[in-house]
This record gives sequence, structure tokens and C-alpha cells, in this order.
Amino acid sequence: MRSVVIVGAGELGGALARQVAAADLTARVTLVDDAGKVAEGKALDIRQAAPVDGYSTYLIGSTDESAVVGAEVIVIADRAATNAEWQDDAGVALVRRLAYLNPSAMILCAGAQHLALVERGVREGGLDRLRLFGSAPEALRSAVVSMTALEGGCTPVDISLTVVGRPPQQSIVPWEDASIAGRRATDVLSPPAITRLDGRLIRLWPPGPFTLASAATRVLAAAAKRNHHTVCAFVAVTREEGDRGRVGMLPVRLNARGIATVLTPTLSTRDRVRLDTALQR
Repeated sequence: MRSVVIVGAGELGGALARQVAAADLTARVTLVDDAGKVAEGKALDIRQAAPVDGYSTYLIGSTDESAVVGAEVIVIADRAATNAEWQDDAGVALVRRLAYLNPSAMILCAGAQHLALVERGVREGGLDRLRLFGSAPEALRSAVVSMTALEGGCTPVDISLTVVGRPPQQSIVPWEDASIAGRRATDVLSPPAITRLDGRLIRLWPPGPFTLASAATRVLAAAAKRNHHTVCAFVAVTREEGDRGRVGMLPVRLNARGIATVLTPTLSTRDRVRLDTALQR
């Protein structure tokens, strides 16, 4: 991955720039924001930490949206002036401008409020759902893994699970598809434990900016390394999966251009009905 442009130098954008740089996923990160001095200052601060932390990523700040021209990945974050995520009409207009300036780059929406931005970008902007998607569900999945590790008395690396639906009220963990240390989660966790975990789902949303930044970095790493790792994403569904253009959380596999495959986990009859309801208007 040669170049990543992060649009928005707020708390999320700054944390994301730092984590992407430290992960050495790309040669160059450009932080773009109307508040140019803020973007330049954060980029300089991260760049000066490189010799201490041992990464080689080069960072710059800019006010010019045309910096996205030629980038392999565009990430939409939050504005420095307000720390508010790009959304609503302004967010949709931004997505359209970026897609026009760079017709081929992956566009990753990193914010917790970006479900609607992905939805409108696909429905109204006509963007390919494999190119425009969101990474916040991966942050939710990470939180669920941590809570499950506490219930199961194990470490997070022992756990494999996903989340589907639409947060926060329609978040679903397909426990039948989850595993803990190679065993089915439903064989390890008691029914009361699963009920407790499901009851906490709504309180895990929205994730904070640093967790969102970590999730977006993980998604970018999966795309850059093409390692077939599954991540959770905001993705517009097809007619076969639900209501066309309706966005939900689903597991996906990525490649350098965006989503390679949208996966459907094994669902119980109850969870299938809940997911179908979440993905339909």
C-alpha cells in the first residue's frame, strides 16, 4: 500500500493517522482537514515520533482534498474543528467529491455514525458497495470478544466470533457460529452467560475514537496483507441478502481494492429472522 489519505484531523483522524503510521502499512499518510494548521501539526508530531517508535511512514498535513488523487485508500474520519464525524448532506457531498477525484480508491468510513453515510453513498451516490464501506463494526466485534473472554475465562485470541445486524438495537452475535479455543461457544458458555452478553451489546455502542481508529487500522491491514482474515464492516446488502442498498454489519474478506467477499455466518432460525428484519425497511 503506497498511499493512504485520511479526511478529517479530529480526535479519530489523528488517532488513526498515528496507528496506521505505527503499523507501517503504507509509505505515506496524508491528513486532510479544513483546519490545515491542525492537520499539519498532528502530522508533524506523528512524524517526529517515528525514530522513537521505529516506523518509517511519512506523514504530511494538508487542506487540499485533491490530495486523494492517486491514493490507494481514502479514509473518512472527523473534522478537527468540532471532532464531529462527517455525515448527513455534507458527508454525502464529500463522498461524491472524493469518488470523482479518485475513481478507483477504496473509501473506508471509520466513524461510528457512518452507517448512514455508507448507505446514502451507495443509494444516492451510486458508489460500488465493494468500494465504499465502514469499519466501526470491527470495533464492536472487538468489544464483544473482550467481554466474552471474561465470561469464558480465556484470552481474546482464543475467541472467534462476528457481529451482524444494525447497531445498537439490532446488534446480533451468531453464537452458533462462534468458537472458543476451537470449541463451539455454545458448548463453553452457559445459556445465562450468553444472555448476559447479549444484554450488554447495546451498551457497547458507540465505540470511542481510539477503538474506532484501531478497528480501521485492522481493516486496512487485512486489505493490505490480503491474508484472508475476516473483519466486520458496514456494507450495503444486495437483494439476495436483504433490501438493496440497506446497510448492515456483516463479516467480509478484503483485497487491495475493497471488499472481496461478503460472508453470511451460520445463523439460528431466530437470528436469521432478526437479521432479515434488521436489513429490511
